[in-house]
Amino acid sequence: MTMEKALKFLLESGVYYLATVEGDQPRVRPFGGVFEYEGKLYITTNNTKNCFKQMLENPKVEISAMNKNGQWIRLSGEVANDDRREVKETALEALPSLKNLYSLDDGVFAVLYFTKGEASISSFTSETETFSLY
Repeated sequence: MTMEKALKFLLESGVYYLATVEGDQPRVRPFGGVFEYEGKLYITTNNTKNCFKQMLENPKVEISAMNKNGQWIRLSGEVANDDRREVKETALEALPSLKNLYSLDDGVFAVLYFTKGEASISSFTSETETFSLY
């Protein structure tokens, strides 16, 4: 149930920000593709981008997003690449807008899942709720 709560929050937010590390420098960029497969939280990207290489080199990432109610989520964890065709098919079905950017056999579409992670949902008006993804 907790992974679903994080997924719902990210989907409702629309845009989330993914932080990776390059050497000793943090790198942050906006993302949008997030989905669930086999009970795991997945993100999507392009395997030619620096962020993909950074996640392979150092799988520790952090995601942050804010919803329309003024709450924000911080999700910290580790990710791993999943090159299975059926996962990519699920991503394209769950996120049809990705079809404008990627196809199953384009050689660049990549999906990564959280192998472990912790999330917290906060606001200025209520207590922070912290939970494990799995």
